[in-house]
Amino acid sequence: MQNTEIILINITGPDKPGITTALTHILGKYNAKILDIGQANIHHSLSLAIIFQSENGHSGNILKEMLFKANELDIHIRFTALTEEEYTNWVGVQGKNRYIIHILGKELKPDQIARVSNVLLDFNLNIERIIRLTQRIPLDRAIQRNCFEFAVRGNISKLKKIQKKLLELSSELAIDIAIQEENKYRRMRRLVCFDMDSTLIQAEVIDELAERTGVGEQVKAITEAAMNGEIDFSESFKLRVKLLRGLDESVLNDIAIHLPITEGLQRLMTILKKSGYKTAILSGGFTYFGNYLKERFGFDYVYANNLEIIDGKLTGNYLGEIVDGRKKADYLKLLALNENIDIQQTVAVGDGANDLPMLTTAGLGIAFHAKPTVKENSHHSLSTIGIDGVLYFLGYKDSSEDIEMLSIS
Repeated sequence: MQNTEIILINITGPDKPGITTALTHILGKYNAKILDIGQANIHHSLSLAIIFQSENGHSGNILKEMLFKANELDIHIRFTALTEEEYTNWVGVQGKNRYIIHILGKELKPDQIARVSNVLLDFNLNIERIIRLTQRIPLDRAIQRNCFEFAVRGNISKLKKIQKKLLELSSELAIDIAIQEENKYRRMRRLVCFDMDSTLIQAEVIDELAERTGVGEQVKAITEAAMNGEIDFSESFKLRVKLLRGLDESVLNDIAIHLPITEGLQRLMTILKKSGYKTAILSGGFTYFGNYLKERFGFDYVYANNLEIIDGKLTGNYLGEIVDGRKKADYLKLLALNENIDIQQTVAVGDGANDLPMLTTAGLGIAFHAKPTVKENSHHSLSTIGIDGVLYFLGYKDSSEDIEMLSIS
């Protein structure tokens, strides 16, 4: 009967060329089988782990040669024998009970990381990997975005409970913390749907129209109540559109070309298009402005409200159905069907109460710089950096040139 041993090797020390080559050469010399291998490098400091299986009593020679080689290469090496049961159990949990946590902010301090880590400890979650998704910090200038990705493992019986705790902590620390279950859908999102007003643009267009009509204060009060969920969106929409009666159509174009675009939108759309995502604007605002953004940034779809215009003047009426919260969720499901993708492969981004139906329908719903009531009822929020922060939720990381997809192990 063959004598089989399973051994875990941990190597640490200064990174230099040839370490992996030298150690795997020894394993190959004795026909050992590599069961797993992983390596990380932080500021020229190496951390390498190899699990191998050795037969016919060769493990003693392997360990001896590796110790000599480690001394020669000036690295530290540690060996741990694993039982077949330990290894089998480790293989069995692969891909199970694993979650991805993103911590984002303009600046992330050690005590903030410690507070998040302590919550994970309270829920018996073990951190398996930490990766910085944003670019490295130069000493000569400030970086206004930071994002770390934590891969954690553990049994969570109530995901909403830890989501609530992390949301409370994010509010207290003024950072963003989001947790997603690690599954096939997280790496296969294909459709991203956006609200428009106060999401893609830093304005409520209907308020801008109202200012030009001379009813700004009246409309702003109604808008704020609607976005906070205090009054029905459809009813508020009808009230506000009526107040726009008589406005000249030329004003719409002037407002469109001066829209305040949200920070990071160009970068976000460039990457999404380059990566093959389908994108849509699902807005309770107006198609006139949605179509302007579609042409400028390359969105694939626009669903919004149509203002009635006769003889170059707004009539105070609208055409077709009102795009409210329920309708946004319906359009999201329709687009998923048209694109032949699972609803779990969809992403929704919005800020107002009327966005909640699509945020909770999508596989990934992100409350972006949202009202308090929206954040409280959403599983994920982004409030500290620009809208291109959505890319980190999708598994992207910054690179020196542009941005690259993170390889999920």
